[in-house]
Amino acid sequence: MANTLQLQIVTPDAQAYSELVEMVTLPGAEGEMGVYPNHVPLMTQIVPGEIVVRKDGQEVYLAVGEGFVEITGERVAVLTDMAIPVDQIDETKAEEARQRAEARLSEQLNDEESATVHASLANSLAQITVKRRRQRH
Repeated sequence: MANTLQLQIVTPDAQAYSELVEMVTLPGAEGEMGVYPNHVPLMTQIVPGEIVVRKDGQEVYLAVGEGFVEITGERVAVLTDMAIPVDQIDETKAEEARQRAEARLSEQLNDEESATVHASLANSLAQITVKRRRQRH
């Protein structure tokens, strides 16, 4: 057990991931951070990007949105607005969402609408980036 972490990723819709893993890489607000067992306790923000999970020597990739992560020596708990495994990303739909968000940004938006559209744009860009990056491998 000392060589693994319990990784839990929760979205408003469901628990997106819950497994014992060897390592996880998160898109932190200040850059990518790798988390191994026995990591120093930490609570921080994550930004839209890619989570890389190493389990049983294999890597799993997920596109994630904004959120928070709580890290202990034994557990990584991620609360985010989006978590999609790379094999479930529909690049066409993500591209359409990106285009819609960019079109909305040219309109007169109040602060709340602007924040929502920017979040939507960031999430669709995260999906597109993760999908395209992993198609090349």
